[in-house]
Amino acid sequence: MKRILIVEDDEDIVKIIRCTLEREGFEVAATHDGASGMAEVRRLRPDLLILDLVLPKLPGLEVCKAIRADRGLRQLPILILTARREEADRVVGLELGADDYVTKPFSARELLARVRALLRRAEPPEEIEKPIEVGRLSLDPASHRVALDGRPLSLTK
Repeated sequence: MKRILIVEDDEDIVKIIRCTLEREGFEVAATHDGASGMAEVRRLRPDLLILDLVLPKLPGLEVCKAIRADRGLRQLPILILTARREEADRVVGLELGADDYVTKPFSARELLARVRALLRRAEPPEEIEKPIEVGRLSLDPASHRVALDGRPLSLTK
């Protein structure tokens, strides 16, 4: 089950998003300010973050920048959900590391579709690389092993 963290100070919006996502089988957690949002990101390690920009204690853009600067978190997909509709706000959000940007009011169906798309892009490829056979030599990219006539070879990096 995918875990989604919502960092949003409007309790009504949190309820709408939570209901929509839980109905689709997602595990949902929420916080209401930027500082506790950062703490929960580090504690929960969610699969996706839905982030408002205008938050108490720590603005959403600062949360986004902090996540992108953290090596352990920088791959976390971030969807900004905000009332800021100006092109400049969208550009800044995306340039600071957001993966998507949705403005309020929003459609729950569209938000769900965007969440699914972000999670799909974040999944590792399902293809397992098959061993490569060249004459008597066998290379297995998945296990990083090389064999000659079925006997393992020890190679340097």
